Amino acid sequence: MADAAADRPKARSLKPLRTLAPFIRPYRGRMTIALIALVIAAASMLALPVALRQMIDHGLAGQSAVTINRYFVGFLAAAAMFGGFAALRFYYVTWIGERVVADIREAVYRRVIRMDPTFFEVTRTGEVLSRLTTDTTLVQTIAGSSLSVALRSALSMSGALVMLTLTSAKLMGALGVLLPLIVVPLIVVGRRVRSLSRSAQDRIADSAGLAGETLNAIQTVQAYTLEELQSRRFGLAVEESFHAGIARTRVRAVLTALGTMLVFGAITLVLWLGAHQVLTGRMTGGELAQFLFYAVYVGAAAAALSETWGEVQRGAGAMERLAELLASEPAIRAPAMPAHLPARASGRIRFEAVSFSYPSRPGASALIDYSLAIEPGETIAFVGPSGAGKSTVFQLLLRFYDPKSGRITLDGIDLAALAPEELRAQIGLVPQDTVLFGASARENIGYGRPGATDREIEAAAEAAAADGFLRALPEGYGTFLGERGTRLSGGQRQRLAIARAILKDPPVLLLDEATSSLDAESERLVQQALERLMQGRTTIVIAHRLATVLKADRIVVMDHGRIIGIGTHSELIASNALYARLAALQFAAAEVG
Repeated sequence: MADAAADRPKARSLKPLRTLAPFIRPYRGRMTIALIALVIAAASMLALPVALRQMIDHGLAGQSAVTINRYFVGFLAAAAMFGGFAALRFYYVTWIGERVVADIREAVYRRVIRMDPTFFEVTRTGEVLSRLTTDTTLVQTIAGSSLSVALRSALSMSGALVMLTLTSAKLMGALGVLLPLIVVPLIVVGRRVRSLSRSAQDRIADSAGLAGETLNAIQTVQAYTLEELQSRRFGLAVEESFHAGIARTRVRAVLTALGTMLVFGAITLVLWLGAHQVLTGRMTGGELAQFLFYAVYVGAAAAALSETWGEVQRGAGAMERLAELLASEPAIRAPAMPAHLPARASGRIRFEAVSFSYPSRPGASALIDYSLAIEPGETIAFVGPSGAGKSTVFQLLLRFYDPKSGRITLDGIDLAALAPEELRAQIGLVPQDTVLFGASARENIGYGRPGATDREIEAAAEAAAADGFLRALPEGYGTFLGERGTRLSGGQRQRLAIARAILKDPPVLLLDEATSSLDAESERLVQQALERLMQGRTTIVIAHRLATVLKADRIVVMDHGRIIGIGTHSELIASNALYARLAALQFAAAEVG
């Protein structure tokens, strides 16, 4: 992970924040209201020193109570306008920040969930989750409160600088000479903050990735008593995150202190010059007070901007990481003009001289010159040792990958010419490792065909021999099954997966038979459910049991990515040495049973 973090380009500017523009654009109306409120609030605040100057020069100097009262009323009115419109600006800017971040999270998730397996071979799930949570929270700060403070401070500073010039051009000239001495050090230190912020976010992603990995395998961790080892590993990752965060905070503290000292040091020097002008009569007391107020505005705004600048640097780094995900394109996607399958394909499948290597292992061929024709409604069993390429055939049929050469067709249409979603809608998968979601039993089955009625879901469960145990659960079909279906046994989870495939009713079924790890009773029930599921559809089975092999129309024997035999059980026993050996070893226990 550390190597991956080091390989990523560092944010050298605020350009990543431009990625926010498409997310802010839909809310131009609210942004306009916020900007109008900001301008009115800033104008009201800038009017306060003018009222103070008039009160000093005309009210106090003239000792007129009526004049003093009039200017105090004006002062209060300006303060009330400032408070009201500042609150309005804060509400709308914060609303925009919350809305934009919600949209970013949804956009990133929509992008990531459509990425192909190659993406997840090189990107840890914890890394993605860190960007969806921690990084978006930082962007929320920028798009919300920090943006509000930055806009207010920038406008206040600009207006105050203009008013300083109108109040005393000479003093403003002196202040202008000092400004470059303030700005340049802040920019230099700010770049260091940006670099450290990116590093800190990478360290947080490290710890999140490690935690996700171990918690997803908690039973293995506990079975091998690895709790202490994993705790130490996580502790080290957290410590690295802590030290990276402290390094960033230390530089941010220096940035804030430097900005504050430089700004107020410059203001103090200029006010010293102003005090001497009052003594010589070249400036009134009211003008000096007005200049003092505006100088304080500039100082406060500059201090706020220097601190906000650190947040902006962190946000730029976070947005850069999110932009990487938003810019990611899946290697497997629909062509510009995709072909279309009929509403229900017949299930005729052809592999034509297919060769393939996994992107992560380009030097190792998973399939070599692989050719196979499967007729509609035919049941094909794949048999072969581990690494023969059986699962790779499933991966290519589902178009998780495209062949390196050759082509695969469904009903005569090249899979590469189809939109992946349209292809996968025609295929049902019952994997060996059943995947259930943290939802109710009804929802888990319903994922097979979103929008199915309760009766259709229950009918699918009945066909999969799952209705009985589901109705016996505390809340029946509405029972929450726990994360990954931990409240069910292996056989029960498998039957739910079959029910999901039955509900989908696909013309093509890919079955990674998983009965070998079940007890005899569960195996019998699952096998019966599978037989019902296989009827009337093209079925490809990775066979682990002799019963499945015997019932297949044809058996395909695979080894090292090649087909080395095709036939029935009796034909292959007599003609194929590898199959005969596998039948004697792999299927011996089932045959005896």
